[in-house]
Amino acid sequence: MSLKYRSIRGTRDILPGQSEKWRYVERVALETAATYGIRQIRIPTIEKTELFTRSVGETTDVVQKEMYTFEKGRESITLRPEGTAGTVRAVLENSMLSDTLPLKLCYIVSCFRHDNPQAGRYREFTQFGIECFGNSLPTADAEVIGVAYDILTRLGLSEISLEINSIGCPKCRPAYQQALKAYFESQKDKLCKTCLERLERNPLRLLDCKEEGCKALAADAPKSIDYLCDECADHFAGLKKRLDSMGLNYRVNPFIVRGLDYYTKTVFEFVSDKIGAQATVCGGGRYDGLVEELGGPPTPALGFGMGLDRLLLVMENSGCEFPPLPGCDLYIGSMGEDENVKALTLATHLRREGFTVLCDTVGRSVKAQMRYADKQNAAHSCIIGSNELQQGVVTIKRMSDGQQTQVALDGEAFSRYLYGEKAEEIART
Repeated sequence: MSLKYRSIRGTRDILPGQSEKWRYVERVALETAATYGIRQIRIPTIEKTELFTRSVGETTDVVQKEMYTFEKGRESITLRPEGTAGTVRAVLENSMLSDTLPLKLCYIVSCFRHDNPQAGRYREFTQFGIECFGNSLPTADAEVIGVAYDILTRLGLSEISLEINSIGCPKCRPAYQQALKAYFESQKDKLCKTCLERLERNPLRLLDCKEEGCKALAADAPKSIDYLCDECADHFAGLKKRLDSMGLNYRVNPFIVRGLDYYTKTVFEFVSDKIGAQATVCGGGRYDGLVEELGGPPTPALGFGMGLDRLLLVMENSGCEFPPLPGCDLYIGSMGEDENVKALTLATHLRREGFTVLCDTVGRSVKAQMRYADKQNAAHSCIIGSNELQQGVVTIKRMSDGQQTQVALDGEAFSRYLYGEKAEEIART
């Protein structure tokens, strides 16, 4: 069969069997964040384009090449390429900084970038993110890194490496950028076309180039940690001291710059080699000037973004365990019209009690119904025929061992039976 419509390149469908894994990862992320007093926010998928050009940076690849932007009336609208800018906009618009600080928020959002699809990278992708406002001490940096570490370890990832760096602040970064520019100017003939363009506008971005020739040049480039002012150096030393106290292993990687312009001081990544070349599973850092840049008061802030598409791929390649797929508590089969109505009545009662219950909705034969119950991994099953309906009693079969129990054809009796089975199963495990 020739399909008329297919998904757009760089997007994909998350099917049953996989979606349960997503819900598990999302639940662990949200529950872990909650242990740090972080609350969830939901923000729009679309924002005014200026929000991203102002915050992310006009010289970044995201703004120059990757954003999905369209005109609607007199407005330029963009599908969000990341979650931080929209969160800062929401915080300012809703006067959330007038509350007691620090303000700690998290989100799960779809993001959109017109990038080259590859393993774990899609044009529509999902991020779990954390944004914290009003906390300037390195303790806040260590806490945010701790959230990411706790999520990854609770998901079963042990072979994830933490890399940290400091890229300075507006006071010390100009001297570093000048040194970078001078270094790369001397190697101009070896730079790729993209880096030649970056050299004038944002030399820091040259350290993030993926071209092999440029990566080799970057290895000998000046390092940001050698140009830090006293404040930034003290902050970075304080972060390392706190990470040590938390028992978190890390490596100082002087070439981490992150892909967005709003970062200052601390930047960090959690990386894995489980999907081929070393890949970033989570990245973030400080952006102390962004709130003010977007019209708010001077406010220290920091956060991270964790790509769930890539994270799930790393988990699968690492052999992490996922919870078993949920089965069906009970399948209620039926042999006729009145019996089918009774099955639906019982199923409705039990579903409202919180049980997963299925009954026939397509008119299958009894044999076909039992095959369907097997495929749905039903823990128990029963068949309502004319005799059962007349006598008001039905036999429920436990599918794991064939044990049979007679139960009154009544919603409350079914509830008591299933609650008893649940309690017995918990006792066994």
